[in-house]
Amino acid sequence: MNSLAKFKDLPADLLPLVVQHVVRPAQLSALCLVNRSFYTFAAPLLYGRVFIYAWHREAKAKVIKLFRTLADHPHLAKLVQQLVIRDFPKALQSEDHDTILELCLSGIRNCVNLRACTWTRHGSLTSRVLETLANCPKLTELEVNGQHNNFYDTRILPRFTNLRKLSLIMPSGLVIDTLPAWTRCTQGGLQYLSLICKSSSRVTDSVLHDIAPYVTNLEYLYLVGCPKVTHEGLWTALSGVYRGIVGLGMEGLSTAFDMGLFSDRCTRAGTLSRMRSITLTVDEHTSLTDWQQHVLYLLASAPLQQFHISTVGGHVNHRLSDEFCKAIVTAHGSRLTRFSVHRMRMSIHAIADICARCVALQQLFIVVEQNDLDSLGPCLADAPSLRAIHVNRPLDFGSEDVPRQSYDQILEIARQCRPSVKQFGLNTRVFQVERSTVVEEDGNIRTEVTLAQYENPEIPEQFLVVRT
Repeated sequence: MNSLAKFKDLPADLLPLVVQHVVRPAQLSALCLVNRSFYTFAAPLLYGRVFIYAWHREAKAKVIKLFRTLADHPHLAKLVQQLVIRDFPKALQSEDHDTILELCLSGIRNCVNLRACTWTRHGSLTSRVLETLANCPKLTELEVNGQHNNFYDTRILPRFTNLRKLSLIMPSGLVIDTLPAWTRCTQGGLQYLSLICKSSSRVTDSVLHDIAPYVTNLEYLYLVGCPKVTHEGLWTALSGVYRGIVGLGMEGLSTAFDMGLFSDRCTRAGTLSRMRSITLTVDEHTSLTDWQQHVLYLLASAPLQQFHISTVGGHVNHRLSDEFCKAIVTAHGSRLTRFSVHRMRMSIHAIADICARCVALQQLFIVVEQNDLDSLGPCLADAPSLRAIHVNRPLDFGSEDVPRQSYDQILEIARQCRPSVKQFGLNTRVFQVERSTVVEEDGNIRTEVTLAQYENPEIPEQFLVVRT
């Protein structure tokens, strides 16, 4: 019996185990055409999460095709659980715009099992789209562009009463003003809240105070670019959470934020006793020595698994001290699965210690000096569970002249990593690490390591604004 016949004779219950490893939509689409059995298992994966990103080739045309498919084929729309729209055709004649809008509305109505929606293209979210989404019976996760001006009526927002997860991108003042009433309408169900601003004065301690009574079941809170939020506002929001926060992001908050006082309050109250992930930023005015000690105190009782730290904006003068890294590893190394450093210099000795003692580490995102790159491979070889690595070169403030490392240099570092490593990135480049067995003429077997194109359509974790 040939190999194809054997493959076709696989029991049907094994097909999901095969299909789940296919990540590219084009490949899933091809699997749907094999036979009815493959279609049964591949179609839910192909349509379960549909997404349009701005960098996709002909992204705007794909939006139209997507919603026409969802509008004309309800049996496919029924499979959609997550809808991600990050690009949308806006510069259209009015009649074309009306046609596309009707397609969108019809397609969304057919997505009766829609659980999560992301719609972030500025100016593309309208009142009619919001009203249609608000009527989706299973929608519990929403990420939208918060610049409502002349696009949608903010009074629609509180109609999303079943939300468990809410992310607002660049929210306008009126959207922020709606937030207390909106969170009240969720009736304590909100578990995740993310406010991503560029540098907004709208998100203040008062706003956090006003929403605090309605977010008592919150598990994840991420604040980005909110320079009017101090330790007082954040403490108010966290102190009322019943079970304690699991993930916390504090990026670009007020320069008046007192980490010492905040750490003391949280420690005394046991506020972070469940926290598994934290994201921190430090600005150029911060005394790093004192700040690091306060952070260590803050995290002392947390069952930390993911640690993220960076500087605000492009500031790169701060260096993460070896002592601080060592203390983090000593306290949390047995649990840490991700150690992420952006826009902060660190020594090769600190990296070596992280790799050697964080036995569960799966993701490592670091900044490495050019002179240390040759020493990086042996450090990474000591990490037994590492799966993804991303290396950034330190940028001098205001400089865009970043030398691109050669393929051979990246490959040489990857070759020294353990077989568990599947992804390797440098600056803006991301590769899949592939290994194949080669039989030499003399019969000896060796493993050949190559760097292939990154296939996963999802955004690599290290490039996300909010890392969860």
